[in-house]
Amino acid sequence: MLNKTYPYYLANVAVAANTDLEVTDKFSGEVATRVAMADAAAIDKAIGYAVEAMPAMRAFPPFKRQAVLEHCVKRFRERYDELALALCIEAGKPINDSKGEVTRLIDTFKVAAEESVRIDGEIINLEISPRAKGYHGYVKRVPIGPCSFISPFNFPLNLTAHKVAPAIAAGVPFVLKPASRTPVGALIMGEILAETDLPKGAFSILPAHRDGADLFTTDERFKLLSFTGSPAVGWELKKKAGKKKVILELGGNAAAIVDGDQGGKLDYVVDRLAFGAFYQSGQSCIGVQRILVHAKIYDALREKLIAKTKSLIMGDPKDEKTFVGPMISESESNRLAGWMESAVQAGAKIVAGGKVEGAMFEATLLEGVKRDTDLYRKEAFGPVVILERFDDFDAALATVNDSDFGLQAGVFTDSLAHAHRAWDLLDVGGVVINDVPSFRVDNMPYGGVKDSGLGREGVRYAIEDMTEMRLMVMRETW
Repeated sequence: MLNKTYPYYLANVAVAANTDLEVTDKFSGEVATRVAMADAAAIDKAIGYAVEAMPAMRAFPPFKRQAVLEHCVKRFRERYDELALALCIEAGKPINDSKGEVTRLIDTFKVAAEESVRIDGEIINLEISPRAKGYHGYVKRVPIGPCSFISPFNFPLNLTAHKVAPAIAAGVPFVLKPASRTPVGALIMGEILAETDLPKGAFSILPAHRDGADLFTTDERFKLLSFTGSPAVGWELKKKAGKKKVILELGGNAAAIVDGDQGGKLDYVVDRLAFGAFYQSGQSCIGVQRILVHAKIYDALREKLIAKTKSLIMGDPKDEKTFVGPMISESESNRLAGWMESAVQAGAKIVAGGKVEGAMFEATLLEGVKRDTDLYRKEAFGPVVILERFDDFDAALATVNDSDFGLQAGVFTDSLAHAHRAWDLLDVGGVVINDVPSFRVDNMPYGGVKDSGLGREGVRYAIEDMTEMRLMVMRETW
C-alpha cells in the first residue's frame, strides 16, 4: 500500500511541508495518501537552487551522471512491485499495464545511462575557400541551463522519466511539477535520486496546483520548458514562456488503417487494435481512436472486433484479469459520455459497449460517426474507438490527415509501396507499419506535428534539446 504521507523534494531534500494534496484511489474514490504541496515561495527557491547548481552540474562528469542513472535503474528494479502498485492506485491503471510502465521506466533510465557518456561533438572543415586556410572548427554540446518540467497523469512514471533521465544525462538541473492527480511515482523517483551524489539543487520535485505554478512557465531563469499534457494548456503555456525553448508533447486522435490484404491475419490485427484502443482505459495520446478498414475485409474485421471488445474485462485495476479500469475521474468520464451521446444523436451507432458508471467507462466501439462531431475531431482520451470503411488507400490517407492532430498513425499492409506512401504522405510524427500507433520504444524519436506539439522525446533527442552547440574556431598559425 501507499505511505500515509509523502514529502516533496526541494534542492534534493525531502520536505514534509504539509499534507495538503489528497491523492485518491481512482477505483474506490477514497483518499489513498496525502502529499506535500509547494507554494510559489517554494517554487521560487527551487529555481534559485537550480541556478546555483548549474556550475556544479556542468562540472559533474559523464561517468558520475551515468552512475546516478545506473543507481536509479537498480533501485527501480528493487522497488518494482511498490512502484507498480502505487501507479495502479493513484492512476487507476490495471496492474498489468502498471507493471509494463515500470519496465519502461527502467528502460528509459537504462538508455539515458548509455547516452550520458556519448554526448559527442564534431570537427568541421572550415577550409572551404582560401580565406579560411589554416582554420579549424570544433563543436561540443553544453548544458542549456535550468529546465522546467511539467508531466501528465496518464503515464506518471515513464513520461516523467523522459524528462528527468535525459536531464541528468545532459547535466542540467531541473524543477519538476508532477500531475497533482498522480504525484506519488515522481516522489518515489525523488526519494531514489536523493540517495545519489547529485549536486545540491540538481533537482526539485514539487506538486503544485496549476493556478499556483506560473513560475514553471514564466520565470526567465529557466532556459527550457518541457510540457506533456493537453493541447489547450500546452499552447497557452507556450504563449507565456517568453524567450525559453519550449518542447510540447500534446494530444492526438490517432488512426489505424487496415489495408485489404490482411484477410489471413485478422486475429492478430484485431488483437492489436483492441489493445491500442482500450489499454489503460484509452487514456493515451497515441491510443487508437479511429480505425479505417478496407471494404474488402470490413465485415469480417468488424465482427471479430465487436467480439473482442465485448470480451474485455472491466473492473478493479488491482485484479490481474482486469483490462479496463477507471478513467482518471468521473468528470472525464462524463465529458466523454457526452461526446458519445452527441455522436449517437447525429447518427452514430454503438456496436459494442457504451455503458458508463461513475469513472468506469466500458470499452466501446461505434460506427457511422460523423466527421464533424467532437468524438471524431477531438481527442477522446478514453476507451472509445470509431470504425469506418474505405475503398481507396489514398483516400484513407487523406482521411487520417483530416485532423488537427498529427502524433502517430498505424498502417497494417503487406504492400511495401503502400507502407512507403503512408510514410511519405501521412502528416504525423511517426508511422508504425503492421502495428498500432500506440507502439512506442523509449529510444525512438517521439513527438508530433500540428496541434500534437513541438519537438521530439526519446532520450537522445531530449538530450539534444537540453544542450546547446558551442563552436570553437582555431587558427592553426598566426
